[in-house]
Amino acid sequence: MQRLGFIHDMLDVKVLILFVASRSSYPMTSQEIYELCYQDECLSYFDVCTAIPEMVTTGHLKALEDDRYEITEKGRETAALTADSIAYTVKQRAENAVVRFNRQLRRSSFVKTQIIPREGGDASVILSLDDESGNLMTLELMAPNQRQAVRLSKLFEKKAEDVYNLVMTVLLDEEESLDD
Repeated sequence: MQRLGFIHDMLDVKVLILFVASRSSYPMTSQEIYELCYQDECLSYFDVCTAIPEMVTTGHLKALEDDRYEITEKGRETAALTADSIAYTVKQRAENAVVRFNRQLRRSSFVKTQIIPREGGDASVILSLDDESGNLMTLELMAPNQRQAVRLSKLFEKKAEDVYNLVMTVLLDEEESLDD
């Protein structure tokens, strides 16, 4: 029986991995590579886990210390030559997945949280938001327990820009009323 989809053999898996890796702005774990490449039901996690070490051996990918991989110059050249062999719909879905991945990692590099336990069971939660030019805001809050500290940290990671905009709006609205 003929397999449907783009992935028919290991070469197709490697071409798709190179395509994804060439568009990623950040090193990726094998799980992230799999998730970004899984645009075709014929791809399995086992295929990706088999292909990655082979691609490291051939010099198309470079293994980093923290179990992440990045594309090499040789890999970029090969990706440029083979990208046209990927089915259009698979290529578009993979491209969109990589754009979301890049955006998410870029954003997470600007939003930082730290929980510092204090005596008595409460905790300080340090929340910071940066941009390309530096720190925009650092806020330290006291949480009555570890559970709330973790909750504050996770919510800030999701809503950092909203918190920053709210603080700026409240402060600048007050400033305008002082000018009157």
